[in-house]
Amino acid sequence: MEDAQILAALRGGLFTAVVGDVMDTIGLKRQFLPQTIRPLRSDALVAGRAMTVVEADLAPGAVEPASAFGLMLRALDDLKTDEIYICAGASPTYALWGGLMATRALKLGAAGAVLGGCHRDTRELLDLNLPVFSEGAYAQDQRGRGVVADFRVPIVFANGTEVAPGDFVFGDIDGVVVIPSAAAAEVVRLAVEKATGENVVRQMIQDGTSAEAAFAATGIM
Repeated sequence: MEDAQILAALRGGLFTAVVGDVMDTIGLKRQFLPQTIRPLRSDALVAGRAMTVVEADLAPGAVEPASAFGLMLRALDDLKTDEIYICAGASPTYALWGGLMATRALKLGAAGAVLGGCHRDTRELLDLNLPVFSEGAYAQDQRGRGVVADFRVPIVFANGTEVAPGDFVFGDIDGVVVIPSAAAAEVVRLAVEKATGENVVRQMIQDGTSAEAAFAATGIM
């Protein structure tokens, strides 16, 4: 299954619950990012390949590096079409994403941003309508407080979920899930099958079948 087919399926009616469920069945049980990471808009959906970013806090009183944001601008400029800027490693004491970054990401065809930390410029981000998932709004600048230490390397979120460069990232109002690249075609196929089965069960229940009988007949609930 090609990237375009995977992304079309994710964007065309799948949802994180069904994707997470089918990954459970094939042994991928720690794929959701922390539940504190939420979308700016309740109807937001993000799907794309991970462009992973490592953020590092600066110790109080530390000398600011020659490049004020570390490798942040280089990482931002390296975004490709349908990639997601996904960042971990920061404390929630400053913003990792803002309006100018989103403007650049849109210009490059990026799919969105997923942050293990805060964003700022919320009104501008809402106007730009690039999907952003974060732990909340906080206007404090990262300059002098944190830097991007590396990008396109494996990252780990606070709950232990690992993300490798190129993994598929899929988020909606119920959370953000990471689909390992090697498993993506199988996961999407199984998710489409399960979503179709859930529609059958929904119709059975609407027609009067009990939840217990519907589960016994289909194994879906």
